[in-house]
Amino acid sequence: MSARDPIADLRRIAFLLERANEATYRVRAFRSAAKALGALPAGAVADRARSGKLTELSGVGDVTARCVVESLAGEEPVYLRRLVATEGTDLDAAAAALRDALRGDCHTHSDWSDGGSPIEEMALAAVELGHEYLVLTDHSPRLTVARGLTAERLRRQLDHVAAVNEALPKGFRILTGIEVDILADGSLDQDEELLARLDVVVGSVHSGLNDDRAKMTRRMLTAIANPHLDILGHCTGRMVSSRPAGVTGPGDRGHRARTRKESDFDADAVFAACAEHGVAVEINSRPERQDPPKRLIRRALEAGCWFAVNTDAHAPGQLDWQRFGCERAALCGVPPNRVVNTWKADRLVKWAHTRR
Repeated sequence: MSARDPIADLRRIAFLLERANEATYRVRAFRSAAKALGALPAGAVADRARSGKLTELSGVGDVTARCVVESLAGEEPVYLRRLVATEGTDLDAAAAALRDALRGDCHTHSDWSDGGSPIEEMALAAVELGHEYLVLTDHSPRLTVARGLTAERLRRQLDHVAAVNEALPKGFRILTGIEVDILADGSLDQDEELLARLDVVVGSVHSGLNDDRAKMTRRMLTAIANPHLDILGHCTGRMVSSRPAGVTGPGDRGHRARTRKESDFDADAVFAACAEHGVAVEINSRPERQDPPKRLIRRALEAGCWFAVNTDAHAPGQLDWQRFGCERAALCGVPPNRVVNTWKADRLVKWAHTRR
């Protein structure tokens, strides 16, 4: 049998572990091994496998070495085969139709802020999932716990994204963006000149989540009226469970909270403002968020809002969590034609910039 690509198999295992929300140390073991082997010259992986010296490499353990040997022998690694055999259940028809209609993801993070992987790795995972685009939305500066991007770092990231796009497969592109903090007065936490340059802006409340109803409502309405805001992210701020285990980044610091109740705001007023200003309401697919709850998704739909089904992914395997958001959207009757990331990239960018 001809050899498989052992590095690709290790990366696939890490992806499936992330998607299944497995423990961080398991994901890190396979990603570290793939990185260590990827740094070797051509032929060195096979040489080490033949001589039994794979585990002498930092980052390669017994389990990952066994997977490499199986790959080089032309066999699907047993570890990978077991993961594939138990990877989940099918979506129902309505959720599957919405998932198939999605062309990209409008809320993702890289290791430039609190994500676990380089921009390039996030983009390649999106390509493998069949996406046409990925909106990179690392955090803004006030969220220091998540290594939010200052204006200068964001400018450097824009240059980096432009270079990465040149090397990506034809038909796929990274769109520039940010998850900008909605500050206490409703202003957005980044220079307006920079916000105007970005393809898509997601705005989220990350602080003062226990503000009283009137204050939180004013704060959100002010942000929604800002022409630079395109998508209202995880609007209630709730956490229905503790942070997911399968995160491999420098902390995924924005998702360490245990359960957290919803913020209190006038949902009818907020969704009416979103409909008026053309701001999409995010259906956040993270299992620990499930935000907004289904009753609010229905109210936003009745208000005439647009939606964006996003993963808020902080690692490559989490990009496949869109299925969870699609299931919740389908249960609430959200049709694909109300979801902005069913659009092609050019239409999405034009929609966002027309608002500005």
